[in-house]
Amino acid sequence: DTIHLAAQLGIGALTFAFVDPEEARHWVTDYYETFKNECVPIGHTVNPNVAMVTSFSCHRDAEEAFRRGFDGFKFFQFGLGHHYAFGSHKPGRTDIWKQYEAVKAAMGAEALDFLGGGGEGIGTPDQLRKHLRKFADAGVDQTVFIQQGGKNKHEHICDSLELFSKEVQPEFKAEIEAREKRKAEELAPYIEKAFQRKEWMKELTDDEIPAYPAYGAMVAQIDPSTLDETARTRAERWARMRAVLKEM
Repeated sequence: DTIHLAAQLGIGALTFAFVDPEEARHWVTDYYETFKNECVPIGHTVNPNVAMVTSFSCHRDAEEAFRRGFDGFKFFQFGLGHHYAFGSHKPGRTDIWKQYEAVKAAMGAEALDFLGGGGEGIGTPDQLRKHLRKFADAGVDQTVFIQQGGKNKHEHICDSLELFSKEVQPEFKAEIEAREKRKAEELAPYIEKAFQRKEWMKELTDDEIPAYPAYGAMVAQIDPSTLDETARTRAERWARMRAVLKEM
């Protein structure tokens, strides 16, 4: 519902739902069809974009990528579920990691798929390339990587990012300019119609706009006897400045 609402208001949508590319295609299609036909911009500009969150761990060895990134990503999903769906939380006391560990021991990490998929962003550069290509082809504008979940190590995160930036990102980066140009040309007539549907607020007259005195002017109006020496000196300085400005 909120993705649909974002399109109606002309703002971008960010989803934490971990979906596969085919499901992503459904939401993207709904977003842009709604944007084209129903958008009434809430602001003075629009931002038609859809971003989706995915897992992320990149290594030349797929099993090592899994070992480094899967557990932390599943904990992130479990934490979302804890706060959003099934948990009871006492701040500073509830140990979410301990609860997650208990579920893993009882069910096995793979069985946590009831919290959603999204693990396809974990693997080799070629696997990530194929995963992100599916999202791009589905019309997703941006992906957001979850890599800092659970007890993932900082050095592993940096290794993943460096490998990704060298072997995967350049292919997609090279397409950005043409992709955004094509998208802008397609949406231009719909954006024009969207703003035609908007009821603009009447511009305020000068009399309707209140004036707000500067902080120093307000301080200068305080009874000096109620202030300590430092504040009194400052207030007297502002009062002199205000008197000079009145004479100009």
